[in-house]
Amino acid sequence: MSLIDFAMLLAGVLLLFGGGEALVRGAASAGIRLGLSPLAAGLTIVAFGTSSPELFVNLRAASIGAQDLAVGNVIGSNIANIGLILGLSVLVRPFGLDVRVIRKDIYLMLAAALLAILALMDGRLSRTEGLLLCTGIVAYITFNVRAASRARAVSRKKFEESVPAPQMPLWLSSLLVVAGLSLLVAGGNLLVRSAVDMAVALGVAPAVIGLSVVAIGTSLPELATSVVAAFRGYGDMAIGNVVGSNIFNVLCVLGITATLTPLDRGAVSNVDLAALLGFSLLLLRFMVTGSRMERWEGALLLAAFILYLALRIH
Repeated sequence: MSLIDFAMLLAGVLLLFGGGEALVRGAASAGIRLGLSPLAAGLTIVAFGTSSPELFVNLRAASIGAQDLAVGNVIGSNIANIGLILGLSVLVRPFGLDVRVIRKDIYLMLAAALLAILALMDGRLSRTEGLLLCTGIVAYITFNVRAASRARAVSRKKFEESVPAPQMPLWLSSLLVVAGLSLLVAGGNLLVRSAVDMAVALGVAPAVIGLSVVAIGTSLPELATSVVAAFRGYGDMAIGNVVGSNIFNVLCVLGITATLTPLDRGAVSNVDLAALLGFSLLLLRFMVTGSRMERWEGALLLAAFILYLALRIH
């Protein structure tokens, strides 16, 4: 692996992070100015925005034939969201949470993970299965927007504080959206090119790089959002960001990619699929057994993620 590959990888991650941030701020501000409530914007635009790096990386990977990298990116990102991001968030600051606010979303996250696992068991994600996943994300967004009007006051306040106020004019919001999309395209190209080169240099399958390096890189927006939310004491928001991102990654990112280009799972093994299910079940257990996440739970999630990563890239 050359220094140039590493520099390209780092540049790609930075461009993806900057592009995702610009897209979220511009689109959320424009959405609110055009009539969306802050809560509805948070449940749709912000959730999609934090998953946009995964989407652009997947589209680029699929377009050059690195299909297992695309599948590995989604599976690895969802594992990293729970093990790395939520684990670090709880270590930063243990937090209480209102499980009633996100219980349905957690079950939906688990259902989406099971759906992806079942679809990939035959080694391929077909165009029909991709359309099925896309239908699921449309239903999920519709449900959340309708539920926004019935949200309890405290939940509404937390979500509204996570969405930037529309202080910028519409033209500037639109410019941020265009700039964000441009950065995402450039970052996705760099990250995929460097990941494929690294896989060749290290003699491993692109899926392994997708499950590890690329997955962590594209999860940086979720990391920043969740850690800041935890530090401010908004545990519901930190967990909600992880859960929502995992749902979007499977139903939207994997769904759109497979609809455009049927995907072979390649070197994404049953161990990886089992890890995705295991981390999802572990999060579900934490959610149903208490109203507070402690540091030992965060440490357990982080240790499990490090162990999985070490076994996978060995």
